Order: sequence, then structure tokens, then C-alpha cells
Amino acid sequence: MAERPVVLHLAPHPDDELLGAPATLMALRDAGWRVVNVACGLGRPDQQARRLAELTAACARAGFELDALEPPLAMSAGDDLARAEETLVGQLTARLRDARPQLVLSPTPHDRHPGHELVGRACRRALEAHPGDPPRWWMWALWGELPLASLYAPFDDERLVQILSALSAHAGELARADYGRTLRARAIVAANLGAELVFGFGTGAASRAPYAELLAEVVRDDARWLLGRPRRLDARAPFVPPGGVDVEWWLARASVGSRLGAAA
Repeated sequence: MAERPVVLHLAPHPDDELLGAPATLMALRDAGWRVVNVACGLGRPDQQARRLAELTAACARAGFELDALEPPLAMSAGDDLARAEETLVGQLTARLRDARPQLVLSPTPHDRHPGHELVGRACRRALEAHPGDPPRWWMWALWGELPLASLYAPFDDERLVQILSALSAHAGELARADYGRTLRARAIVAANLGAELVFGFGTGAASRAPYAELLAEVVRDDARWLLGRPRRLDARAPFVPPGGVDVEWWLARASVGSRLGAAA
């Protein structure tokens, strides 16, 4: 029996597995992939037990495997982010070696939240240090912009209900902020604007589905990061040869969030 392909999802916080690109992860799950959610942090120390319990329930509902870093990283504003990044690079290097994923999902290194940007930077560094050809890297954005969207992942009401059902396990966070509304609103905007952002302005609708997720795919090639070819997600055949646009300049540059942090 052939091994199931593995996708690692790097979640800065509990609930990011269901806010970043949950429809994409569920589509891959349904296509036979093992979805392993790497929980990099668990929030503030006094909330970690509660948030880990909620995360465990959420991953079980979503059909994701859970791999929680122990101890979890401290990566909020005011924490030692440089130390946390170095720790995470080492943790991810080991997971890339042991799990042998074909695909990694994470926030971008420009997602404004310090923890999200840290995870994006650590992901880039670990992939660049990976011997041989590293996995594909798909990035999502929650707090910041996604200027290089190359994947359009449409989904329907049934999928939205599945995502919201799993997200509801994060009861403590949902009592603080209505992230279900955030999820729905982002998905509507992505469905309305995503085709033009991915395929070019003036493009017609890419799908009749009411919702969508947008991701940026990058592929490591001869010490360069190339942007993936614009396309609609096909979870059963998710990879095509990359385009020729070098986006190293974007991935490696200092983010607005890090510049603001340095100036504070």
C-alpha cells in the first residue's frame, strides 16, 4: 500500500489551522493526504492548557493530525522572537527530515502579527537548508496582504459548515472575537476578487462557488524562490511546474511588522 502524501501546516496559534487555509487543507485531506498541523505556540502561559484542549478537539473534528511543539514557543510582542525563531528553525528542520512532507503551508513572512511573521521566516530558512529539493511552500495571509496570490481554492456552503464546526471547538477564542465572521467575510471577498488577483485584472469568475481561499505558492529552484503558476486548486493533482518569476526579493526583505517592531 502506497504511503499517503503528507502536508505540514504550521500554525502560529491554536485556531490558525482553521483560519489560514482550512478549505485547502480539507480538500487535500479528502484527496487522501495526511494533514499534520504543527502547533508552534499555544498563546499566553495561563491559557495554554485550555487552548491545547480546544486545539485537540478542533483537529479531531477537522480530520487533522496534531503535532504540538513542546514546550510551545513564546512569540508575542515583547517575547524573545529571535530565540523563538532559532528554536523553530531547528524543530522544522527535524520535521522536514522525519515526516518527508511534499507540501508545507504557513503564514507569509509579511503577515503583520509578530508570531505569524516569525513562523513564515522560520519556514523559509528551514526549507532553504533542506538537502535536495525541498517541499512546495504554500502561504496564506490573515493579518497582512497577500500580494503574490497564485492559487485560487473555491469552496461551497457545505465546506464552510465543516470549517465552522471545527472552529467552534476554540470556544475561548471565539468568546473574545467572532472569527467565524472573519472567516466568512474573507472567503466572500476572495471569491469576488480572487480570480483577478490570481489570473489578472479583467479576468472573469474562476468558479461559481460562493467562497474561496487565496494562497501564494513558491518553489525552490537553484537557490531561487519561483512563484507558482496561477491556477485553480486541484487537490488530486495539486502541483504543476513553477513559473519563472523570482520572488526572493519579497520573501527575504524585512517586513513592515518587523520594521515597526524595531522602531518601537
